Amino acid sequence: MEIVILIGLQASGKSSFYQEKFINSHLRLNLDMLKTRYREKILFNACLDAKQSLVIDNTNPTVSDRQRYILPAKAKGFEITGYYFQSNIEDCKQRNSRRHEKSKVPLVGILATAKKLELPTYQEGFNRIYYVRMNLKNSFTIEKWQDHLG
Repeated sequence: MEIVILIGLQASGKSSFYQEKFINSHLRLNLDMLKTRYREKILFNACLDAKQSLVIDNTNPTVSDRQRYILPAKAKGFEITGYYFQSNIEDCKQRNSRRHEKSKVPLVGILATAKKLELPTYQEGFNRIYYVRMNLKNSFTIEKWQDHLG
């Protein structure tokens, strides 16, 4: 049983990463689809009770944002894996501009997330943390977390 927490700016490649790495093994929780924290909490708790592995595909920029998932998941015996996405604002702006109109994030939203983005730490309760870079051809490079990479 695993909870994967994706961390990074909007349009940094998190949803594409989910589709490439986890679509066949983990359920996806995403506020863009669920619309409210209430709905997200219902589905999250159902996954915990069912012992269903899942990916939290939100920006998850702060320690407190991540704790809403880590603390209850740890209490239920889940392993917690974090993937921190390289958050280059210019690259995110370019990818965002290629999205369908309804999926585009206003620039102010990307900048606000960048301003509050906090690096993950093992002290938060992660069992594993990885650093992810999206390459030019939309493939991913994954490295084990090292403090100097953040």
